[in-house]
Amino acid sequence: MSGKDRQKQLAREHYERQNQRRVEREAKAKRNAIIGTSVAVVVVVGGVIAATTLLGGNDPSPATAESASSAPPVTPSQTSTAAQPTAFDPAGGTCGYVADAAGAPAKNVGMPPAKVDTTPKTMTLKTNQGDIVIEVSAEKTPCTVNSFAFLAQKKYFNGSKCHRLGSDQFPVLQCGDPLAKADGKNQTDGQGGPGYRFVNENLQGAKYTRGVVAMANSGPDTNGSQFFILYGTAQLDPAYTPFGTVTKGLDIIDKVNKGGVITPGPDGTGAPKETVEIKDVTMSGKS
Repeated sequence: MSGKDRQKQLAREHYERQNQRRVEREAKAKRNAIIGTSVAVVVVVGGVIAATTLLGGNDPSPATAESASSAPPVTPSQTSTAAQPTAFDPAGGTCGYVADAAGAPAKNVGMPPAKVDTTPKTMTLKTNQGDIVIEVSAEKTPCTVNSFAFLAQKKYFNGSKCHRLGSDQFPVLQCGDPLAKADGKNQTDGQGGPGYRFVNENLQGAKYTRGVVAMANSGPDTNGSQFFILYGTAQLDPAYTPFGTVTKGLDIIDKVNKGGVITPGPDGTGAPKETVEIKDVTMSGKS
């Protein structure tokens, strides 16, 4: 091979590597919608924080399209003829959960029972930093609370790490990816879920203020297992199911926030330096 041909080959290989990295970055961005279940890009529009959802993940990336031209592409799971989840049916007391056809990484422990219990409940996250107690609304978000009760009973969250700490403009701690390493290096953090999805709930008049706990998603009715806890107020569109309020343990989130992130992304978010590992999740009748 001549020197000129070798140069052409090297240039072609360099281009192919760059293109592959671009494709991988775009694929990750689509999956990591939060807030990202997870990564959102925070932009300021008219003084209001708008987190652009990058469709395809299970993170809570707050969603507001900047414009039709810049809106992210719709994922196949949103346009296909795959089965769609159904909202709570008060007559039958049931919710419709469906398999996640997007093929995201999953820790599959089965599907929640369709029949739900709407009595008031308290969810406790036992972490290495201490207990975080959340009063959840089974009446307003029956499908969401039923899913958490099921996953908690299956020990789904045990050993999982909260993989995303927000910024001043986006004050959240995101958890619920059972496969996340939360080390600032793992490219698939924020992509994991339970292998099923369910509907959004309780969106009318939703506010994302300090102490609120809400579902992360990658578009309408794509809820899985990822959720976020707000340690401040975020001006988000009402697109993320608020299903509970922290009654104990916000001081833990504040401590984690003060520790900062390992490697900040473009939006200032990243894996927290202070590791938050969920040891166990319990669901009990409201005390």
